[in-house]
Amino acid sequence: MSESTPLVNNGNGSHSDDLARLKSYQKWAFFVTFGGYFMAHFSRKSYSTIKQQLQTDAGYSALFLSEMDTTFMGTYAIGNIVSGKLGDTFRPTTILAIGLFGSGICLFFICVALWFDFEGYSVALGNFFMLGVYFLFGFFQSTGGPVGTAVMGNWFCDKESIKNRGLIFGLWTCHQYCGDVSSQLVSAAVLDSGISYWWALLIPSAANVLWGFLTVRLIPDPYEMGIITEEVRLRHEKLAAKRADMEKQGLAGDLVEEIPPISFKDAICIPMVAQYAIAFGFFKLTNYVLFFWLPYFLGKEFDPVTANLIAALYSVGMMPGGIIVGIVSDLFGGRRAVVIGTFMCGLFVFLAIFAKYSETLTPVPLLVMLFIMGILVGGPNNIITSAVAADLASHPSVKGNAKSLGTVTGLINGTGAITASIGLLAIGPLQQSYGWGAVWYYLMFCTFTGTALMGTKIWSELCE
Repeated sequence: MSESTPLVNNGNGSHSDDLARLKSYQKWAFFVTFGGYFMAHFSRKSYSTIKQQLQTDAGYSALFLSEMDTTFMGTYAIGNIVSGKLGDTFRPTTILAIGLFGSGICLFFICVALWFDFEGYSVALGNFFMLGVYFLFGFFQSTGGPVGTAVMGNWFCDKESIKNRGLIFGLWTCHQYCGDVSSQLVSAAVLDSGISYWWALLIPSAANVLWGFLTVRLIPDPYEMGIITEEVRLRHEKLAAKRADMEKQGLAGDLVEEIPPISFKDAICIPMVAQYAIAFGFFKLTNYVLFFWLPYFLGKEFDPVTANLIAALYSVGMMPGGIIVGIVSDLFGGRRAVVIGTFMCGLFVFLAIFAKYSETLTPVPLLVMLFIMGILVGGPNNIITSAVAADLASHPSVKGNAKSLGTVTGLINGTGAITASIGLLAIGPLQQSYGWGAVWYYLMFCTFTGTALMGTKIWSELCE
């Protein structure tokens, strides 16, 4: 069979059989990886939903809770970069399962600290233990994004999937917001029922461990099922060219059959990766301020149950955001930077309104604004770490290397998380010294800076 055939016959079936098997397993791969990242956010959000209880009942200070956020984001940032590389080097589904098991265990240890009142026994012991657990929690949580995206990229590699990449990944990235909303609803139910607030941590802890057992059985690459995709064909062509070149040079020795993963240096040299990574940091900071602090902010005016339910609407809004950006960017031939820039300009306006009126808004306009802000934040955040990363990882400079998506995604997500972790340090002092209006102005600055960093790409897309 010709090497130009999109799906090469593997000897066990025809081109159409391979494609049918690929399409059939895509649904299961989508479901398991979606559920894995759902569980990551289900567990990650659970801590922020009970911040008031951690402060009033467990005795942790607002400053310490801010330090926990920064600790998490710091290790999460480094973990994203490392996890992406690990996912491209080792079996990706094993890395995903380790992340789920570790996340569940970390939440269980936090429950242990609350059960035995470590903070009451010794402030130093309580703080050190919680920071240590959250330090590890960040590493385990980091596996879902880059590695899950790489598995999705492996399976959704046919021409139809690539054409609809924005829509597919827009739908897939709803996982994090489904997890956020579920966590807020579970926490609201726990707090409303009158049972101990630590159940809001224990439930996602158990859920993460159970989903880890399902994830470890997922097949990460169609090649393992004997399905030879276009990416595998390109890899074989590259190996054949390299082998022929070695023979011309008279070099002996065995050629390693498997192409090694792309290096960090090669990944950062892909056009626009660096700009997207830094810009994403400012967008991610805006998202994570709302992610970690919105229930706390709302809790000053509403009871804990109501605060969590209102905050959930922000996460609900983020779900259609990714889908809208994906569909629109697909319709405009993959011009994703222009769509992202448009959303960020809209967010800037809403943050300006929030800065002036957030503490005086009545519930109805507050709900509407949070839902719209969720759409405006969620769209760009979703698409940059999925469809945009997949676009960048398939750049001609990669030369058909299939082991690039995890590294590129991890680099973007990790760099963004480093920026966000540093930026989160300012939130506690800002709101204590100058009030919440200063926090919203701070987020306006972050939104403007991130969009400006994408200016050259936006301009080039507009001129196409």
